[in-house]
Amino acid sequence: MPAVLFRKISAVLMLVPFIGMAAGQAASPPTTGTTAKTVETSNIPATNVPANADQANVPGGLTIGIGDLLKIGVMGAPDYDQEVRVSPSGNVALALVGEVHVAGKTSEEAEQLIRKRLMDGGYFADPQVSVLEKEFATQGVSVLGEVQRPGVYPVTGPRRLFDVLSLAGGTTPKAGQVVSISSRNQLNPLRTVKLSADPQKNMEANVDISPGDTVVVSKAGVVYVVGDVRHPMGVIMDNNGRVTILQALATAEGANPTAALKNAKIVRKSENGPTEVPVDVKKIMEAKAPDVPMQPEDVLFIPKSTAKNVGERTLQSIVNIATGVATYRAVY
Repeated sequence: MPAVLFRKISAVLMLVPFIGMAAGQAASPPTTGTTAKTVETSNIPATNVPANADQANVPGGLTIGIGDLLKIGVMGAPDYDQEVRVSPSGNVALALVGEVHVAGKTSEEAEQLIRKRLMDGGYFADPQVSVLEKEFATQGVSVLGEVQRPGVYPVTGPRRLFDVLSLAGGTTPKAGQVVSISSRNQLNPLRTVKLSADPQKNMEANVDISPGDTVVVSKAGVVYVVGDVRHPMGVIMDNNGRVTILQALATAEGANPTAALKNAKIVRKSENGPTEVPVDVKKIMEAKAPDVPMQPEDVLFIPKSTAKNVGERTLQSIVNIATGVATYRAVY
């Protein structure tokens, strides 16, 4: 008898008890303990995913990657349980069936592939295969942009957007409403969500984040109000990206009694350096002139009424004052 055929027959004879057990379990309902475990792992909301990745299956949109550590088993056949790491070629070496290509597949797809290989080889009649991600090779979530502590934060399983933003210390005062999320899975498109002051809308923005994702918080447009005002500050343009002169001035709690409102100016950046746009804030307040919107990075400068102070500031010095402002407020 050829040695190869002898080894194959021996392997089949060794697995006969497992085949019977698998077939018996397929015909009879699972035990109560097994049912409870299945419900627990398949119906957990993303916000309550356990910290131990050994208990969490790969979410449908997340694929197995090179270097991931997988726990593979067959129900009713504990001797087949094995932990394998995905090789650089995207394969795992499994008992009985040999090399199986799993990189780029979801856990469900890998389960069906391994199940077919076991059945085609005659090793199991109807195996119930499980593939669990025990360790992600790329466990970090990169959080960038307008957050307090940009960096890569380790996670052991799926999380929600607000969870990873909290890991980064939350957003900065200059943060915009748009958050971009890119996945390590090249098949998943770039996602964008919009933060809101409305708690209900914010819950809709609290989307799933998976290991290997990159989260980028955008920077909001900012206009500055400086000069003879009560509280010089930067005004965050969260009002759908639109802030008018009076809105910006009101956010700074108005001008001082000594302000020369008719001699105000907007200092605007251009390719050739700062440019000056005269604005008569007094006429705007009296509804004799339109309340025009400002542009991102505009500086609204309100001079003092004394003739000495009206023209003493250069455009660059006004810009320097604005960039030194440490207080920011949003207009909603």
